[in-house]
Formats: sequence, structure tokens, C-alpha cells
Amino acid sequence: MGAHPTAGRGGRPHHEQDHDHGDHQQEQRSHRAHLLVSPPLYDRGDTRQCECGAPPRSLAPSRTECPIDAVDRQLVDLLRANGRASYAELARQVGLSAPAVHERVGKLETAGVITGYRAVVDPAALGLDVTALVGVIESDSVDDTGVEAALRAMPEVEDCWRVAGSEGYVLKVRVTDIPALEAAINALNRIEGVARTRTTVVLSTKWEGRHD
Repeated sequence: MGAHPTAGRGGRPHHEQDHDHGDHQQEQRSHRAHLLVSPPLYDRGDTRQCECGAPPRSLAPSRTECPIDAVDRQLVDLLRANGRASYAELARQVGLSAPAVHERVGKLETAGVITGYRAVVDPAALGLDVTALVGVIESDSVDDTGVEAALRAMPEVEDCWRVAGSEGYVLKVRVTDIPALEAAINALNRIEGVARTRTTVVLSTKWEGRHD
């Protein structure tokens, strides 16, 4: 998450812009504070099965009832830090046998507590030098399903949250440069059901994907 730039005239950050389809659109919920009401609708990433010496296992798409104890939480923390850790290595750190850890991790996956594994990469190494947080303000009587399908189809949108407040969605967008960001914003504003967008450019990333 990047810091907001210093506010300019009118109290708006220099790097924050509104993109409006028309002044007739009204923000009916502008008095409500922003509150994250769900995990990301999707988190675009390179999802992979953990390479930890076990046969591939299909991960459950949804969470089911699964009691979590202190050892399970420790295993989850260890896997979040290093998804490629072997069962033997995990077993040493939690004080169990490798087969016992294998069974516990399998139950966490089946229950949907662990939903997948992915490679964490440096965006700049892939040429994605610009990150922005984009708030999407919807039109009245919008079809959420259509908007979400259109957002999911945009490769520039890395994360998408449904939020409360004047904005319906908050997106994390990663692109190569400012012209590419402008093109992505224009594409977002052309989506049927999107009234306007509000963009904040990230100046620097202090941490991301915190798991400590």
C-alpha cells in the first residue's frame, strides 16, 4: 500500500484524479466510511501446487468447517512465508512427524483454509513499474455480475475488493507506465455500469502481502 501524496488545492492529493462520465451522477453513499466487506473477489497471481515433496492435491474452492488449533496456525504461517517448504522441514519446526504434517496440511487444503500456492515476484522485474489503487463508482441500478466479469477480464487488474462507501469496488492495477495506466482507466470507464473512477498512484510500496 503506498502513501498518499501531499494534498493540493481543494484538499485532493496531487496524484489522485476523478474520472466522471457526467455531473448528473450522484454519490448516494458518500457519507459512509470505506470498509472492506470481503476478501478480494479475486487475486490474480501465478497459483501453483506447493513443491514440497508431496503428490499434487486439488485445493478446495470454498471453505468448510475445520477446527484450527495452534499447530495448524503455525503451519499456515510457515507456508505463507515459504510455500515450497518440505514436509520434513515443516515437521522440524512444529515438532511433529512429516506424515502428521502431511495430513494436517491436507486437511487445511481440503477445508479451504489453504486455498492455493503462488510465486511472489518483483513486479518491476516484469516491467510493471506503475501500481495504482482505483476506486470504481457504479451507476444506479448496476448489474454487479456484469461489472465484475468485465473487471476480471482486464489483465491489468491484479486485485479486486467489493467495499462499502461511495465506491463499489477498489482495484489494484499494475501496468508498465503512465500511458498504460491511462489506457486502463479509460477501459474501466467504458465498462457498462461504471459511472466514474478515482485513481491514486502508488509512490512506493512499504510492504505487501504481510505474513509476519
